[in-house]
Amino acid sequence: MDEKYNKQLKIATRQKLIKFDHLRGREVKPGEFWDVVVVTAVDESQKDAYELQINAKIKRKELPLGIDYRVVSDPPGYKIGNGGATLYTLQQLSDVYGTVLNKLRVLLIHAGGLSQRLPSASALGKIFTVLPLGNPLYQMLELKMAMYVDFPSHMRPGVLVTCADDIELYSIAEDQCISFDKPGFTALGHPSSLSIGTTHGVFVLDSYETLSHTEMQTTSCLRFLHKPSVNKMRDMGAVCNSILGREFVYTDSTYYFDFKTSQLLLNLLKEVGPLECEIDAYGDFLQALGSGASVEYTSNTANVTKEEGNLVEIRKKIFHLLRGTQLNVILLNNSKFYHIGTTSEYLFHLTKDTALRNDLGLLSSAFSLHSTENYEVTNSCCVMYSVVDPSCSVGIGSVVEYCQLEMGVCIGKGSIISSCWVGPGLSVPDLVFMHSLCVNHKHNTGYVTVVFGINDNLKSSVDNRANIQGLKLFGSSLPDCLAHWGMDSEGLHFSGDMSCCNLWNACLFPVCCHQKTSFLKSLEMLQAVLNGTTVTLPKDIQLMSMQQALQTKNLKEMLKFRTGLFNEITQKLSAQ
Repeated sequence: MDEKYNKQLKIATRQKLIKFDHLRGREVKPGEFWDVVVVTAVDESQKDAYELQINAKIKRKELPLGIDYRVVSDPPGYKIGNGGATLYTLQQLSDVYGTVLNKLRVLLIHAGGLSQRLPSASALGKIFTVLPLGNPLYQMLELKMAMYVDFPSHMRPGVLVTCADDIELYSIAEDQCISFDKPGFTALGHPSSLSIGTTHGVFVLDSYETLSHTEMQTTSCLRFLHKPSVNKMRDMGAVCNSILGREFVYTDSTYYFDFKTSQLLLNLLKEVGPLECEIDAYGDFLQALGSGASVEYTSNTANVTKEEGNLVEIRKKIFHLLRGTQLNVILLNNSKFYHIGTTSEYLFHLTKDTALRNDLGLLSSAFSLHSTENYEVTNSCCVMYSVVDPSCSVGIGSVVEYCQLEMGVCIGKGSIISSCWVGPGLSVPDLVFMHSLCVNHKHNTGYVTVVFGINDNLKSSVDNRANIQGLKLFGSSLPDCLAHWGMDSEGLHFSGDMSCCNLWNACLFPVCCHQKTSFLKSLEMLQAVLNGTTVTLPKDIQLMSMQQALQTKNLKEMLKFRTGLFNEITQKLSAQ
């Protein structure tokens, strides 16, 4: 992307941020913004967490007012995926608004899930992941609404579907606007490399429509390919060529469907009854669209994490219900797509990615008491919503969020420290993830600090305890780590499903009475492994897994800690 288009993208992004900032904390006019903003949650506990945070944002006037903000949780029982969550959300909106729904513009943000690849977002939600920009500080919720701030005024009643952990930036010509005014589905398409296409959805465009090289063009789509191979992209005619002769494809991000289509989807839910399988709002809906759609995809479960019994049957019903529905694509030729759903992505985009930093105006220190005077490279780390003693140091490529760091604390390189109270003089090694949670334990309030290596795979599983040698923690086998803590494999417990043993449900982390003590204990365990020493845990100490900590989390106390940081930061910044 040349300098001219980069500059246009940066200007367009800043204009959207300014426009949204003018809406924050004031009543919006009819038609000026979304009528309803819906955030999905995986269960009632997550729904409670989301509602608490949204209500607090409204109270602090961080969001546009006069909007109906709703959180919809998945029904208990089977995992239903973001496609199932879409169907249940439509049902709930229909129950609440009745026929008025056909006049509303709805933003639907899929935010349900455990966020196992970015555990700092597990307890309070990835849609509330903090970002180093804005005053008040943005979270992903605000950024989503800011980037879509121009959409509602050029949109027929219907639903815009998006995910909580990605960012789309784009620019269009001054005489253009992105309009969602066509029947059926309308998706945003981004030019991407063929390798990126293998992990995303890819549009096969109508070859009879001439592609322009303007910043934006709306065209029809023959079919949608879900995570296709490079050969399939070529065979299906998805590959395009730039004016410089480079091959690329258009990949998916966000899409819209009109009110009439929402009625089709509601009819599907009524027909199939309670869902017992995961439905993908992208792969399972969009592959049914366009004149070239084929039923073949319904039996292809190669990209499915776990295949439930009636998945193929449900897919076929979706296909036959949506077959013939129009799929339009708005080609955003000057656009960028970012995903921040993993620890490595979070670190890269907030500390190393100069492109995103420049486009959004990201800061190295945002809403924090944090001096950078002694830092050789002030843009090398990211500190947000934290109180950091001037004597502390934060390593290159590290992120500190919602923390209290006392005198002399040293954070290593490439680490994430989240929601922690770190006592004086402590040193955190390089490439670690530490996150403190408040839990309800034996009728009392306790604290658990989970600690992993940045590159540890929390989802990698073995089928029983005898095979835990295959689980790696801090680069060592799990049994080797246990030996440094005076434990053995027989003494290790796993929460939840015992046929699935992984770092997520391994009961490794001490429950302590105080947040600072909790951090210290987990840090001592980490240092014992890295230094080849032994730390002895008290025999009566309770150990929890990340899974258990989420199940017993004390939301109000976790948010109370953040409120305390907010008050201290606000008071001292206003006094400067």
